[in-house]
Amino acid sequence: MNSAPLVVVSGPSGVGKSTVVAEAISADPGVWLSVSATTRAPREGEVDGVNYFFVSPDQFDSMVESSEFLEWAQFAGNRYGTPRGPVQERRAAGIPVILEIELQGARQVRVSDPTARLVFLAPPSWEVLEARLTGRGTESAEAVAVRLAAAREELAAQGEFDDVVVNADVQESAQALLDFLHG
Repeated sequence: MNSAPLVVVSGPSGVGKSTVVAEAISADPGVWLSVSATTRAPREGEVDGVNYFFVSPDQFDSMVESSEFLEWAQFAGNRYGTPRGPVQERRAAGIPVILEIELQGARQVRVSDPTARLVFLAPPSWEVLEARLTGRGTESAEAVAVRLAAAREELAAQGEFDDVVVNADVQESAQALLDFLHG
């Protein structure tokens, strides 16, 4: 039996990745959103194995050494990675899988699992992305500037992806993801 599809969703900060993926999973609960491993401590209300797999730095090192990750990266002093086993288990069971990860992770998945379909979620325009990031009101102007600079680099990489979905409408973007998973 062929394994179920794996769709990797990536795009710049503020484009709506989490919102679109949540909408896709709400519309089709048979799709599984991969759970990442992290070395950071759990935040209040987070559940091990649901929000993240919380592991020690030594456990993470061991997982890297034994090639247990489809991809991994360091961010803000902590490491995050997508464990290969749970993704493979679900795909083998016929359950389609979505990974919501950053550009560097998507590039790693391209190498570690060439069957994955990489989808770039793009904003309708630069102005819309800028408005989304500044409209959050949760970060300083400097932090927004850093995110916008990173977004320019990420937008320049969209040609590396199999598909580009412009997130002008959350439901339409979520349906496009589901079409890739079931198409």
